Amino acid sequence: MGRSIDYGNLMHEAMRGLIRKVLDDVAERGLPGAHHFFITFDTSHPDAELADWLSDRYPGEMTVVMQHWYDNLDVGEDGFSVTLNFGDAPEPLYIPYDAIKTFVDPSVEFGLRFETQDDDETGSADQTPTSGTTLPAIKPEEKLPASADQDEGEKKPQDAEIVSLDSFRK
Repeated sequence: MGRSIDYGNLMHEAMRGLIRKVLDDVAERGLPGAHHFFITFDTSHPDAELADWLSDRYPGEMTVVMQHWYDNLDVGEDGFSVTLNFGDAPEPLYIPYDAIKTFVDPSVEFGLRFETQDDDETGSADQTPTSGTTLPAIKPEEKLPASADQDEGEKKPQDAEIVSLDSFRK
């Protein structure tokens, strides 16, 4: 068979570009209004950088919340770095865009999910995403993590939260 268009990779490239543009804007201007992000990423990705105790505690994936307190957001071509607060201990993270599994902004019911397909021949996960989906909308009556429920006027530093996004999945 001849050459074909790889729509899955093209879609994921575009979705990662969208995340980069959003984070770039936040780095320049801050988070507007009630916007905040739940970002789930692969902690075992070779280019991800996080404290040993975090990678030990979350060896497969971790979800971080960017909301009331974050610092040093630096958006690059291949990933971004940010300092988040874990139990009153600021920790720098570097998250490559291709390590991101989900990106959710519950304030506007927006979400992206990056899926991988198992490679039957090798038995390992293929690094190439196969399709992207929009996560189901978050209904206002659904309870969000404590940090998402706080008054937006309250600006005291908060611990970063690691949350499960299972409730947002189909």
